[in-house]
This record gives sequence, C-alpha cells and structure tokens, in this order.
Amino acid sequence: MHFYAVTIIGRDRPGIVSETARILFELGCNVADSSSTILGGQFAMILIVSHPDMAQAAPLEQAFSNIEQQGLSVFVRTLKPGGEKRPELPGEICMISVYGSDKPGIIYRVTRLLSERQINIIDLHTKLIGSEKRPVYVMVCETVLPPDLTTEDVRNLLDSVKQELQVDITVRNVTPVEL
Repeated sequence: MHFYAVTIIGRDRPGIVSETARILFELGCNVADSSSTILGGQFAMILIVSHPDMAQAAPLEQAFSNIEQQGLSVFVRTLKPGGEKRPELPGEICMISVYGSDKPGIIYRVTRLLSERQINIIDLHTKLIGSEKRPVYVMVCETVLPPDLTTEDVRNLLDSVKQELQVDITVRNVTPVEL
C-alpha cells in the first residue's frame, strides 16, 4: 500500500469536498483520514490517502490539475512507511475551550503551558464569532493528557492564563466510545 498526504487550499466555494472525493474515488484511492475547514474565507483541507498500486505521486497531482485551474492550490506529499498509521494516544482525552475578546497571544499562552506539561494537542480550532463591534475569539483544543495529569490539573494549570487574558476557559474530559 502507498500513502500520500494531499493538501488543498484556496478561496472557499461549494463543491470542493465533493470534487476532491470524486477524484480520489475515480483513482481508486482510499481516504484514511481527513480534516477540512474554512479559515478567513479560505478553504483548507488535508487528507491521508492510500492506493495499493500507485507507487508515485504523479497520477494524484495530474488528477487535481483541473481543481488547480479553478484557483485552488493542491500539494501532494508521499508519506514514508509508518507515517500513515493511526497514532497510539494513551491517556485521558480532554477538551479545552477558550472564549474571550480577540487579542494577540491566546493560542501561544495556552499551548505553551500545555506543551510544558507534555500535553499532546490532537486537534485545535479557532474562530472569530460575534459582531464586528463585539467580536468574540473562540479556541477549542482537543488534547491527550499524560498519565500523571487529570482534567482538574489542567484546569488549575490554565487558571493563571484565564485571569491574565481575561478569558473564559473550560476544561472537560471526553469519554471515548468504542463501537
């Protein structure tokens, strides 16, 4: 099996995800993992795809040439063996939500404290919501805690940032569900 990372970036419009899925389906690729979002009016997507026989990235790059002509940028990267595997994430899963007035430093201050305590960030999203006169910055961070930390420890760790930045920070554990 051969694995590739496909990244697509460009001005958002309806149909990008569908067109991407069609191209991958017609090539016989399997989507192992994906994430997409809109960032400031720009569509951004990354996928991990596999194909049993496609040993080079060129067919993928060619298949996306039509999308690139429509103003999107597509990047294909061949993954080394093992780079496609689902990571083992031992530890408690924890969601951290931050709400407050928009100001520089929110992401840095929160993630720095998490990094210092070896808390692994597995997903992070930020958005500016509210009105133009009263914007509200939202950051949602999914993390995996090391065995020696609890959600209460993280809550206490972030309390100083909460006070200093005058933001609301909530921390809650996420119970995984096995199917």
